Amino acid sequence: MALKNGIVGMSENEDYIIYNRLEELDEASQWLVNKANEALKTSYSPYSKFTVGAAALLNNSEVILGSNQENASYPAGLCAERVALFQAGARFPHAAVIRLAIVAKRANEEDLRAGGPCGMCRQVMLEFEQKFNLPYEVIFRIEDGKWIKTKSAQILLPFSFGKRNL
Repeated sequence: MALKNGIVGMSENEDYIIYNRLEELDEASQWLVNKANEALKTSYSPYSKFTVGAAALLNNSEVILGSNQENASYPAGLCAERVALFQAGARFPHAAVIRLAIVAKRANEEDLRAGGPCGMCRQVMLEFEQKFNLPYEVIFRIEDGKWIKTKSAQILLPFSFGKRNL
């Protein structure tokens, strides 16, 4: 394995970094992942049994937590990412997101699973980035227990639709 930035096996390109273990991420990113993990406790997911938590760090130092909220009428539910971002927008409309962490697991399991944001969440994440013209990091677990940290929400939705298209 290659040695990059003192971390064995880390993979990096211009858009994101992949880490083999959570402990390889910087301390601030690990802290935010732990906050997202706390948000799992408030997940309402009686149908899918798949809990998701998100934590958004704002540039005013506030941390906003969100968890998935399901409904028997499936389209009526909301993903954790959108719960956190919409809450941030409602509570602190002039504060930009600087980092967003997302975690996921099955309700009856202890270990986290891979859980990247869905397409709708990626669109909302992009809108929050464009609103302030400020890229923010997105952290989530991917396959094989690895973690990814993107340098922007934009890279999660290439060829995206945004306010420039209207």
